[in-house]
Amino acid sequence: MPHDDFAPGSVWLVGAGPGDPELLTMKAVRLIESADIVFTDALVSPDILALIPPGAERISVGKRSGRHSKDQRTIDAMLVEAAAAGKRVVRLKGGDPSIFGRSAEELRALRAAGFPVYICPGITTACAAAASAGISLTLRGIARDVRFVTAHSKRGAALDIDWVSLAGGGSTLAFYMGRDAAAEIMRGLMRAGMPGAIPVMIACDVSGPKERRLATRLDLLELATKSFAADAPTLILVGAAVAHAEVVSAGLDMVARSAQG
Repeated sequence: MPHDDFAPGSVWLVGAGPGDPELLTMKAVRLIESADIVFTDALVSPDILALIPPGAERISVGKRSGRHSKDQRTIDAMLVEAAAAGKRVVRLKGGDPSIFGRSAEELRALRAAGFPVYICPGITTACAAAASAGISLTLRGIARDVRFVTAHSKRGAALDIDWVSLAGGGSTLAFYMGRDAAAEIMRGLMRAGMPGAIPVMIACDVSGPKERRLATRLDLLELATKSFAADAPTLILVGAAVAHAEVVSAGLDMVARSAQG
């Protein structure tokens, strides 16, 4: 699209990536800097929020660890209202808007109201974590595909996941929002036949200055995940492709590997 693609009364769902502002696309930066109003997620980093122009209105509508500042219908209505006021609207979402970003609801609401809405993709956390760890999410003959899985469920409810399908092998599994569900992920995959020795990498605060990564194995996942803070945004990668992940925090790595013995 040309650089006149941000007319008043239009909306862009912009991927903020995993946190490092240098991982934003050039288009994302341009849209943020051109916005009249920005609706932000809770996990968008302060360095990226600093790109919002001083004269632009900033509204936090983020959801994190079960604490919702706004429900989805309210967010949809706010986006429609801002577009109807003739503003250039950015909906700034962590990672990529189309991967567990609730973009479908917002697209539907804005289109139903007659306002133009577009998506600017961002780097999703699994890709950024793999890059930080120096691994490939796919490996010829070992990991044929990557499967993105949300480990978030309504409080108290079991995860609605086809464990047998995931445990079949040949895939790298990326569990988003995985910390609280680590024990269930471990048990679900192992009950479905995945060996306990399968490599696992746990990563939190990916691409940020406090990023930590921990290499372990599936049968130690519940124990290893407890090494991370309860409110840390956590990704869990499972599969043979993560066997050679570089670990940032030697202390955490020592905890996991000593437990193996």
